[in-house]
Amino acid sequence: MAHNYKKLAILGHPVQHSKSPLIHKYWIKKYGLDGQYDAVDSPPDTLERTLRRCLKEDYNGFNVTLPHKHSIRSYCDFFDTTSHEIGAVNTLHLKDHKLYGSNTDAYGFSKNLEMSHPDFEWGAGPAVVLGAGGAARAVAYALKDKNVPVIKICNRTLSKAGNIVADMGGSVMPWEERTEAIKECNLLINTTLLGMEGQSLLEMPLETLPSHATVYDIVYAPLITPLLQEAQARGNPIVTGIGMLLYQAQQAFKTWYGIVPEVDNLLIQKVLA
Repeated sequence: MAHNYKKLAILGHPVQHSKSPLIHKYWIKKYGLDGQYDAVDSPPDTLERTLRRCLKEDYNGFNVTLPHKHSIRSYCDFFDTTSHEIGAVNTLHLKDHKLYGSNTDAYGFSKNLEMSHPDFEWGAGPAVVLGAGGAARAVAYALKDKNVPVIKICNRTLSKAGNIVADMGGSVMPWEERTEAIKECNLLINTTLLGMEGQSLLEMPLETLPSHATVYDIVYAPLITPLLQEAQARGNPIVTGIGMLLYQAQQAFKTWYGIVPEVDNLLIQKVLA
């Protein structure tokens, strides 16, 4: 096996629908690199056993998806600052027989917005985050890192929103007050699964949203969600979720190979096919 050969995998349960193998195999081939990328299904009660087996089989890098982003931290020797503050790891690399954990979700979120709208001003006004799950934590971290002046976490379960606010700052908004929360909004982000194919619709009226506000939905199936359709019809700038997926993968690929792969149109088409 070549010295620079990378044996990579995504760990999760389930993983059969993950786009990560497609994305990373595309880049490995595009740049003429040595490596493989596999999908390894691991139910929660088998995670430690699966990880140890993979390390014995000379895997030296991993992506981590649900439900392991939090629990995988127990097996890391070191964390980067981002994964420590978010409380989740989605990328692992092996160096000197030590596992290093990092989180690229916040990078993927902000990079996607900046590539979609290069003139976007993070500090121009409040941001409203719908949802309070793991993705919302990563988004809140990114907003804090970009010095967004006001961050509002809007969720049905106030205690979950409160946990994010306690760690990242901002304020809690009851779900029932979401139309009030967006009145002076500069950025509205949906981090819930509502609006995704097979899920319930997101009921988020936009009548009170300022006309300049950017609407960002991290869902990418469908690419243009009902929320984004309504925003487009009103003339609001929109950001689709496919870029967040690809740019978080870009940062992981850089961690393993030391190069920043291009997010090109052909890759986007392959992922959306």
